[in-house]
Order: sequence, then structure tokens, then C-alpha cells
Amino acid sequence: MRSLLFVPGDSPSKLEKAKTSGADALIVDLEDSISAERKAEARATTLAFLEEFAKASERPRLFVRVNGFQTGLTDADLDAVIAGRPDAIMFPKAEGGASIVHLDAKITAREAVHDIPDGHTRILALTTETAKALFLAGTYGGASSRLIGLTWGAEDLSAELGAETNRDPQGRFLDPYRLARSLCLASAAAAEVTAIDTVYVDFRNAEGLRRETQEARRDGFTAKMAIHPAQVEIINAVFTPTPEAIAKARVIVEAFAADPGAGVVGIDGIMYDRPHLVRAQRLIAQATAAGLG
Repeated sequence: MRSLLFVPGDSPSKLEKAKTSGADALIVDLEDSISAERKAEARATTLAFLEEFAKASERPRLFVRVNGFQTGLTDADLDAVIAGRPDAIMFPKAEGGASIVHLDAKITAREAVHDIPDGHTRILALTTETAKALFLAGTYGGASSRLIGLTWGAEDLSAELGAETNRDPQGRFLDPYRLARSLCLASAAAAEVTAIDTVYVDFRNAEGLRRETQEARRDGFTAKMAIHPAQVEIINAVFTPTPEAIAKARVIVEAFAADPGAGVVGIDGIMYDRPHLVRAQRLIAQATAAGLG
């Protein structure tokens, strides 16, 4: 999974267009992009979309972003959409592992009601949207077997902090949000789940998106969220391993396989140790998942 595209849950036309966006996952949104008076309509539209598109033989993964616990709307969202068998629920304003345990219980009850196998519906958590969440970032490990990934956001956090902006004039995140990004990355590694980078809101700035996506890949994120279909192609390209990188990774893996007890191997005059092996194995797994194995 490289790209995850947000789509408003109240727009049948945008949902239809998103089917051919090339994104690895669609996040049908019931939260920020939906006004209060359109929540009920969005739930019905989202359920109809899930019931129709989930049956497709080839499709992206289907996630639904519900409203967070603080809104009092989570239960109504889950009541409406779990019947459509989404692949995962995106959980906004998550505040540590305890909140994931709570959401897991809510999903479990609804899977039972709809005769859905226990554990079918996974969880992707937004981990940095409140100040409290930053102090709970290290508590997601072991919270739920449903948890598949952690991501982060800067917009709600900047509002809570009372900030005037979250980026500098060059479009780079300011220090509080770089901290949130780092906490997300570290907490995902600690919980052994996927780390997914946040959206790039200037969707007409292709070079800015490419730069930020490359930085995310460099630092250890393996996917990025998108807010416009035009962003998907760039995100997919950056997170798809190149033939040269795959070939180099295979050489490293083969060198260690030839000398299983070695802590370090030399290749073309360069020394590679066990962390290089781990990175090589991870890259090969990403290539395989992208159909390049």
C-alpha cells in the first residue's frame, strides 16, 4: 500500500471517479469533509458505495474515516457502514492504545450483528490530532490485532495549539508538526505496523508533493495519503522501488544468505551490516507487494 486517497462520503460522483484513481486504498470520509447536516446522507451514500464496489474482483482497499469519539457520532457511523464490510475503519483523533481497544470492542459487536468474521475490519489510526495524543504515541503496541497502521495530521493539531500556521513560507512543516510526524513514525515502528505520511494540501504543487513524498520514503514511511486524484500518480511512483534499488537489495540479501553467520559483508568494496539487510528485505517485500517481485 503506497497511496490512500480521501473521498467525501456524500459525493457519488467523486466516489465513482475515485474507483479509477490508481490509489491503493480509498478513504471514504464521514468526518471533516462532511457538514453536520449531511452526515446522515453521507452514511447512506457510503454504505451503498461499499455494498456495490466491495464486490469488484479488482479494487483498491476500502477504508471509512468515521467521526472521533469526542463528537458523539462514532456509533452512528459504525452502525451505518460496518454492514458494507469495509476493509478498515480510519480512526481520527486517536489517543493512545486505550482508544484503539475501545474502538475494537465497538467494531467487534457490529461484526457479530452482521455475521462478519471477527477481525475482518481493520483499524488505521490518526495519532497526532490532539495535544494529549502526542503524549500517548508510544502506547499503541499490542492494543489490537486489528491495527494495521498509524498516520498523523497537522490541521487539527495546529487548531488545538492555537497556531497561525503549520508550515513555513517554503511549505515545510514547522517544529511542532515535525515532532508529531516523528512520533507517528516511531510509534508505528514500536507497534510493528505501517507508518503512513499525512496529506500534502497544496494539491496543485506537484514538485512540492514529490519532495515531501521523497522525504517521507527516506525517513521510513511506506505510504502517503492524498486529497486529490492528481496526487496519486506521484505518490505511487515515489513509493514504488526502482529496478536499480531492487537489484541492489537482492545482492545484499544474497550476500548474507551465502554467509549466514556474518554480521558484515563486503560488496564492491563497501561494507554492509545487519541493518542494511533488514532494509533490503523490506524493500524487496515492498517490490513484491507492488507486483515487481
